[in-house]
Amino acid sequence: MQTFLIKNINIVNEGQTSTGDVLIRNGKIEKIAGSIDIPSESTEINGEGKYLLPGVIDDQVHFREPGLTHKATIYTESKAAVAGGVTSFMEMPNTVPPAFTLELLENKYEIGRQTSLANYSFFIGTNNQNAADALTANQYKDRICGIKAFMGSSTGNLLVDNPLVLEKLFAESEMLIATHCEDERIIKANMQKALESGKELMAADHPVIRNAEACFESSFYAIQLAKKHGSRLHILHISTEKELQLFSNMLPLKEKRITAEVCVHHLHFTADDYAIQGNLIKCNPAIKAPHNREALWNALLDDRLDVIATDHAPHTWEEKQEPYPKAHAGVPLVQHSLPLMLYYVQQGKIAIEKVVEKMSHAVADCFQIKDRGYIREGYQADLVIADMHAPVAVKKENILYKCGWSPFENVDGNGTPFEFPASITHTFVNGNLVYGNGQWNESVKGERLLFNR
Repeated sequence: MQTFLIKNINIVNEGQTSTGDVLIRNGKIEKIAGSIDIPSESTEINGEGKYLLPGVIDDQVHFREPGLTHKATIYTESKAAVAGGVTSFMEMPNTVPPAFTLELLENKYEIGRQTSLANYSFFIGTNNQNAADALTANQYKDRICGIKAFMGSSTGNLLVDNPLVLEKLFAESEMLIATHCEDERIIKANMQKALESGKELMAADHPVIRNAEACFESSFYAIQLAKKHGSRLHILHISTEKELQLFSNMLPLKEKRITAEVCVHHLHFTADDYAIQGNLIKCNPAIKAPHNREALWNALLDDRLDVIATDHAPHTWEEKQEPYPKAHAGVPLVQHSLPLMLYYVQQGKIAIEKVVEKMSHAVADCFQIKDRGYIREGYQADLVIADMHAPVAVKKENILYKCGWSPFENVDGNGTPFEFPASITHTFVNGNLVYGNGQWNESVKGERLLFNR
């Protein structure tokens, strides 16, 4: 395995930025110091003026394999992830077939082992019939990221809304339970009301149908269950100001039993953007009115919201061009999440140290990931070099998603691409330089995430 010495770089880690050298050997961070002599047979990388970050850990992606590979594969989306500085991901169970059993889950791990360029973990899924199967994952809690429960808004047979099943799940799970919280009854009632209006429904109706009330009621219910049973609950993609009253910053993250995630699209887009983006930003939960975005930013910065993720959910261009009621919900984002947050660093909205905290440190702490998420001696060398002075525009030729499109291609309706102020120049996964200055080394694959549980 190649040895690398990164010289004279700005190291962003654990709330501080300092200039120094980092030695990578045998897949791990061997030494961090102000100056390190160049070892023999090592590759030196000049980091002057650039920033070294721990690799992003995305705790919510949909890579579509098996069964939906016309949209994406673990290989294509992990490659896009690595290009954007994401070195580890946790993937959701709504594939075909859904990952409802340990056998089906291990099939996905085998695909990851063979094809993923990033490190990987997969959630086991549950529905109204299979809570017992999902709970068998308790015996592998050091090797599986968690149980995913769609408490509303699911495709196929993934919805779990039976109170008895939910009670069993929350009472008996020894693992983190990650929930998608939208109340299906409220959504159906809102849809019926919208249909009865007689008007043609458009993407702008999405946040009216999937409104704040639907999110709040479901999140409130999940939290009640978690508090009753002492469960470890992680609520995904919080999208509303109203839900924020349910979360606290009174405890440090490592002591919290109830945590929350916010996604980059809810921090960036608002309902005003449907006029240009239309179905391209149709997602569940919906992107909502601007006051929600501002409230999410405030809660992120004061630690009521714990981690930043993407909910990367690619669909083909054709699936997005259907009329609103049939257009598939989801947005491809994993290649552009870190560049987007670095844009907000440039805008003065968030400090780069806080970005690293929410996209790397906090995710590792939240899921108790072993030896990742920090720039520490002895940790796995999952590292990203960012050039804050190398702008890049989002264009077809540099989009790596299999679906081949991004909402950042056209920000004004006239074809103007979004330009990120920073570029990801190098991405190391377990000490392997998988991506460096546009060149790829795909000879070594990512590793299965392990957990200190």
